[in-house]
Amino acid sequence: MATPYEFPSDLLAAQEELHQVRAELSALLKRLPWSVEPLEGFSDDGGWRKVERPASPGWTADEQAEVEKLRRREHELAVFITTHRFWDQFSGPEGVDARRALKHAHEASEDKEATDA
Repeated sequence: MATPYEFPSDLLAAQEELHQVRAELSALLKRLPWSVEPLEGFSDDGGWRKVERPASPGWTADEQAEVEKLRRREHELAVFITTHRFWDQFSGPEGVDARRALKHAHEASEDKEATDA
């Protein structure tokens, strides 16, 4: 069983927001055309597998701005989390375990809420 860690609330909040931002960015990228710039479709069966892409209208300026905004926020949160003073107390494998626990802390709280209900 994993060691329970007392994560600071700002670190937990940042990690939760990072999960949300990454999910939102992933969903947005799945909805957008495959190419940022308008490109013609293509079909290539000369490789080890056939690759086909339909014509891409490209991304609008608003779509590009939204992706950039989410990527910027993702970067800010990742830097905040990885440089948080909480990590100063750990070294070696214990630090790795603590960081892994933080990434899954929201799952543990969801499991606890489910059993409390």
